[in-house]
Amino acid sequence: MPDATPPTPPQPAVPARRALGPWLRFALLVVILGAAAGSLLLWSPTALLTGGLPDGMPGYWRVPVLTAVYAVGTLAFVPRPALNAAAGLLLGIQQGLLMAVLGTTLGAALAFALGRLLGREALRPYLRGRMLTTLDRRFTEQGFRSVLLLRLFPGMPFQAANYGAAFSGVRFTPFLTATALGVVPTTAVYVTAAASASEPGSAAFLVSAGVIAALVLGSLVSLWRAARRRTATV
Repeated sequence: MPDATPPTPPQPAVPARRALGPWLRFALLVVILGAAAGSLLLWSPTALLTGGLPDGMPGYWRVPVLTAVYAVGTLAFVPRPALNAAAGLLLGIQQGLLMAVLGTTLGAALAFALGRLLGREALRPYLRGRMLTTLDRRFTEQGFRSVLLLRLFPGMPFQAANYGAAFSGVRFTPFLTATALGVVPTTAVYVTAAASASEPGSAAFLVSAGVIAALVLGSLVSLWRAARRRTATV
């Protein structure tokens, strides 16, 4: 009689993330971001925002399409002040602010998802050292507060905050909520300045321009202080 061999149990499917490996996924992240930045040779988010939509497109698509354009623009490393100004020029203060905040939040969500899925596992072992360990623990334990402070700080690059949070232990919901709330003040300033630029003597333009000058000055002072601290530790 033939030997009765037990059937081979089915092997569990290997998730795509595990099959690719951490460094291959990180390379894919670099390729995606490089392609997004390189696409600016073919199109301009700010030009599309200020140019508006084709005449034949229904009006109810206006804000959703422009929000998507804004979000992709942030992934392509277009500076947010330029996108905010374009939103203000095209849509005015109220609709421009709404679209810019939605686009910022959507762009942050996309960047967070890409960083968490494709880059975190490769880079997280390198989050060592006292300072990086402390920051990682703070983001893990106080995610909403930490992200909110980053968004309110004028000198913090938007994408650096997105991927820094993605590589840390902060959860998605606190990250997204803090982003949506924290970007409102600076977004409102740039949108208002652009929307009221045709009336440079108006209170809205003068106040927003003054706040922008204060934000720029605050960022320069922060960079100067950080440079002095690094020099002092050398």
